[in-house]
Amino acid sequence: MTDGKIIWLEETGSTNSWLSENEHSLETNTAVAARRQTAGRGQRGNSWESEPGSNLTLSLLLRPEGIHVARSFCLSEAVAVAVAETVEAIAPGIKVAIKWPNDIYVGNRKLGGILIENSLSGAMVGRCIVGLGLNLNQRRFFSDAPNPVSLWQMTGLRFDVDDAARRIAAAMIREAADAQQKYPELHSRYMSRLWRATGIHPFIETATGTTFHASVTDILPTGHIQLERTDGTLLQFAFKEISWPL
Repeated sequence: MTDGKIIWLEETGSTNSWLSENEHSLETNTAVAARRQTAGRGQRGNSWESEPGSNLTLSLLLRPEGIHVARSFCLSEAVAVAVAETVEAIAPGIKVAIKWPNDIYVGNRKLGGILIENSLSGAMVGRCIVGLGLNLNQRRFFSDAPNPVSLWQMTGLRFDVDDAARRIAAAMIREAADAQQKYPELHSRYMSRLWRATGIHPFIETATGTTFHASVTDILPTGHIQLERTDGTLLQFAFKEISWPL
């Protein structure tokens, strides 16, 4: 893999946790992938179901330079776009969307999830660990997750997990390397894939449980989603401040 390497583990609790525990002895752009992950984590504290050997569970260590924490969402956009574009390359005919902030969707079903954990050096991002769970070959899902899907379920084909790991890790490294410098172009690619980017949709405010209807106008550099209610009011929300029901 260009400018990086993959460490394969037969089993670990969480590839993100493994990288965090070992980061000081690892080179930038090192990825770790596991054949079996026993305690994978998703967004909102959810667990990630993955049948051993069937799917890709991978984390990547980045040490970006010159990215202020207030603009760090460019890294999230970079890796989400990298995953989406690579999936389409290895599975022609599949159209991939990104559900804000960085879930990987096909239609209304979740193909993968990305968990990003940053540590700061002052007001700058010092270290970034990108965790990816991607459903490649799993034929049945048993957890209570509402909408998982795998590439096998959509295509009837079996995919090479090692090849997918190499290609996706290389794409994430490439896109993240200059994410801030090419932000306008990167943001355009991200927005072009945004799930439910057009039309009016229901949202639920986490704090109150109130449902309202709005359209997406933008995703801001801070990562906040900007919505326009049907009465024209503009609102901004951070992740976890609202949910976006199916």
